[in-house]
Amino acid sequence: MKRVRAYRHQSRQVALQVLYAVDVVDRMRSRASPTQEQTFEGVAANFDLPEGARIFAKELVAGVSAHRDALDARITEHAKNWRLSRMAAVDRNVIRLAVYELEHCDTPASVILDEAVELARRFGDDPSPAFVNGVLDAVARSVRGAELDTAPRRPRTRRPPRETGR
Repeated sequence: MKRVRAYRHQSRQVALQVLYAVDVVDRMRSRASPTQEQTFEGVAANFDLPEGARIFAKELVAGVSAHRDALDARITEHAKNWRLSRMAAVDRNVIRLAVYELEHCDTPASVILDEAVELARRFGDDPSPAFVNGVLDAVARSVRGAELDTAPRRPRTRRPPRETGR
């Protein structure tokens, strides 16, 4: 079970980096931009991904891309006082990825939220984990309310802050 969790964690990291790269290129409207598949291969080359993790990462990227408008509408509905275009690109894509999983995968909501907060902590700014958690909690309650109400809460451990290299 631990190995599957580690593979899925790696898959989510790859998927996030691909979605981020595609999002940034889309916003720059570059004519010579790489395809999503080329971007995926370029990012995945930096990871030692088992085949199962690679397949899951591709499924996540394809799913988020295919449902992006619906995902963005759901996020906008729950991100009070935040326009999607004003969110940090990392936060926006972490949230898209998690909302896709909440709506289309059978992964427990608590796992999806924990993973999203970890991705935000690793790749986002200092306020990212709290922001991502707040938006996703609202979305998860809307999508999987009963599951969250019955899920046992585990205590959160406080992690040391990231080194900033100052």
